[in-house]
Amino acid sequence: MSTNIPAQSHTEADPWDDQAPAPSITRTPPQDLEAEQAVLGALLLSGSPSEASHRYFAETIDTGIRAEDYYRPTHGTIHRAMCDLAAKGEPVDPITVADELTQRGEIARCGGAAYLHACVQAAPSAANGAYYAEIVRGKAYRRAVIERATEVFQYAYSEKGTESEVRDLVEQALTELVAGIPGIQQAPPTVGDLYLDYIDDLEDIQAGREVGMPYGISDLDFATSGMRPGNVTVIAAQSGVGKSTLALNAAVAAAKANAKVMFSSLEMSATELMQKITAAEGKLALHHLTHQGQLTPDGWETVRRLGPELFRSLPLRVYRPDSASLGDITSAARACARADGLDLLVVDYLQLVEVEQARNATREQAVASVSRGLKNLSVQLNCHVIALSQLNDDGMMRESRAIKNDASVVIKVQRPDADEKESARAGEVDLVIEKNRFGPTTTVTAAAQLHYSRFVDMQD
Repeated sequence: MSTNIPAQSHTEADPWDDQAPAPSITRTPPQDLEAEQAVLGALLLSGSPSEASHRYFAETIDTGIRAEDYYRPTHGTIHRAMCDLAAKGEPVDPITVADELTQRGEIARCGGAAYLHACVQAAPSAANGAYYAEIVRGKAYRRAVIERATEVFQYAYSEKGTESEVRDLVEQALTELVAGIPGIQQAPPTVGDLYLDYIDDLEDIQAGREVGMPYGISDLDFATSGMRPGNVTVIAAQSGVGKSTLALNAAVAAAKANAKVMFSSLEMSATELMQKITAAEGKLALHHLTHQGQLTPDGWETVRRLGPELFRSLPLRVYRPDSASLGDITSAARACARADGLDLLVVDYLQLVEVEQARNATREQAVASVSRGLKNLSVQLNCHVIALSQLNDDGMMRESRAIKNDASVVIKVQRPDADEKESARAGEVDLVIEKNRFGPTTTVTAAAQLHYSRFVDMQD
């Protein structure tokens, strides 16, 4: 291929040099101008929508190549013009593209009609367009890596921010780069683009199919439509009522539905969590698992059976951080997302999570920072977050304003027999949905089988 393009050079500061100003070095970022010409040429050769060869246009575009992926900006301009023509159902060839660029006032900047023909000469066959596009996308990805790495270097050398803020920037950059999406490169979709996906979701809702991950309580799933990515559920209760039990039950129910789950506990050890899951799933009395000599031979058999039948295939990770910092939880969540994905994050509980705050910051401001951080994380990782919150003795959620603002669903756990042992409703639990962006506020009643460390539907 012959590019007829003058070599381009970029002057970059050496990020490893901490002297100011840094000496300049000349380096050319990863790029392949011949491959870029070949992609454009293949698209120009694909013909009109009525021709059989037009399928090569779709095959090339389906690689995900975008105008922003070209190193030479004018190549991106030509690419964009061709895509706009194709979207209107018009033929894409050197004549139609030259006319489109002329109408836009961009033809001269792109080298004129002669340059379009040079691109055609650079492509041996339209059938190879997808191959050339992958080369271009690969170079674009490498440039994105360099750009994000440079941002990290520059921020680290600037001495700005705290250690946790530097770590957060590094973690976010790694997560984006591993996912292959280093930042938004194009305009957000229009409502027209979203319409067909919306119709699919609406059909699922109207047909009664699950929209979100299950909590494990049928009426609760119905009222909220399940747990959805990018949202936060707050489960609030006084100490000892069962908020951790409900959250762990939900984590297991979601994992059984093939959701990737991380349960971060600041109160219970990994062994305690395993005991609770074993009791709930094996219908074994919890105190038999926690006291010497209480487990019967049948109980042992149940525990052994749960290994291959449940635990070895359940996509549930347990994280007990060395410290109770939001940064540690965030780092572990991003590691899960990079490893095999993350659909649900459970944090037990909000008031125990620590954040770096100014010395004069109030406790309410600290909890608000944790709540906002978890909400942002749910959006960044496209996962659902369950955050547990402690209630005061009078039943009010501590630091409630910020927590409720960030939550999509707020559930208060209330047990009638918690304070009144002889209650006529002993063994029941009320899940009071105080906030629900996906449906009505209501109260769901479930059975509290706390000897099995679980809440279940009343009919069970």
